[in-house]
Amino acid sequence: MNPIGLISMQYARPFTAEHFPLFATMREHGYDFVELLVPEVGEIDAAAARRALDEAGLGIVLAARVNLQRNLASADADAHRAGIEYLKYTVDQAVALGATVVGGPLTGNPLVFAGRPPQPVEESERLARKQRCVDGLREAGDYAAKAGIVLAVEPLNRFESDVLCTTQQGLELLDAVDHPAVKLMLDTFHMHMEESSIAEAILLAGDRVAHFQANENHRGFPGTGATDWVAVCRALHEIGYTGPISLEPFRRRDDRFGVPFAQWRAPHEDESDRLSASVAFMKSHLTLTEYRR
Repeated sequence: MNPIGLISMQYARPFTAEHFPLFATMREHGYDFVELLVPEVGEIDAAAARRALDEAGLGIVLAARVNLQRNLASADADAHRAGIEYLKYTVDQAVALGATVVGGPLTGNPLVFAGRPPQPVEESERLARKQRCVDGLREAGDYAAKAGIVLAVEPLNRFESDVLCTTQQGLELLDAVDHPAVKLMLDTFHMHMEESSIAEAILLAGDRVAHFQANENHRGFPGTGATDWVAVCRALHEIGYTGPISLEPFRRRDDRFGVPFAQWRAPHEDESDRLSASVAFMKSHLTLTEYRR
C-alpha cells in the first residue's frame, strides 16, 4: 500500500529540532513519513533530523519553498540562477535527510503568498518563461539524477501561480524538459479549482506522477469536504501509483468572521484523534478501491 505522510507544518512552521519528538507522534498516529518543508540554511541539523526520523521509524519527502528571489520563471537572470541553485540545494538536503523526492511549485512565480497580482504577458514572454523553466529543470534534473533524487513539479491553483496550474500544463512542461529525474506532483486541493475531473487528470498524468497530496477542497481533514475519494483512489490504482501520498489538513477549526484562511496558523487544540482518523480514512479507501467488481 502507498505510504501515507503528514506535512510538518501541521504542527509548526518552521519545524526545528525542538519539534523532532513529533516524529514519534506522527508514527503513533499511523503515518509512514513526514513531508518536511525544505529547511532553510541553518534551520536544522540534517544529521540530527535523520537520526530522529530513523528512531521514530518515519520516512521523509521534501517540499520546496520558492519565492521571487529564487524563481525559475523569472526574467531576472540572478533570480533565475538562484532558482536553479535552490533546487540543487534541495537535492543536497534530500540526500542528507534520506529523502528521494523533492516536490512543490518548482517553476516559481508565486502569486498571493509573494504579494504579487497575476498579470497578462505577451506571447513572447509566455514562451520565454516556459523556456526558462525548461532550462532550469534540466540543469537541476541532471544534478538530482546524479544523487538519485526525483524532482516533482506541482501545478498550483490560479491564485498561487501564473505559470503552472493544471495537469495538462504540467505534462506539456515535462514533455519539453524530457528528463527522467523531473516528474509531476499532484495536489487535490489545487485540482478542485483547476481540473474538470480530478480522476481524469490523474489518469492523464499516468506514470509520470512521483508524489501525490490528498487534500480536501477546503484543506480540512479527509472525508470532511467535497472530494470523491473513491474516484481518486480508483484512479491512483488504475495508473499503478504506489508512491507516497501526503496529507495537509491544516485548516483549523475556526470560522470566525474575517479570519484569513489563506494564511497558516499554528494549532490551537489537540488534533490527534482527527489526524489518526485521517490516515485510517485514506488507507481504508486505498484498500477498498483496489479491486473493482
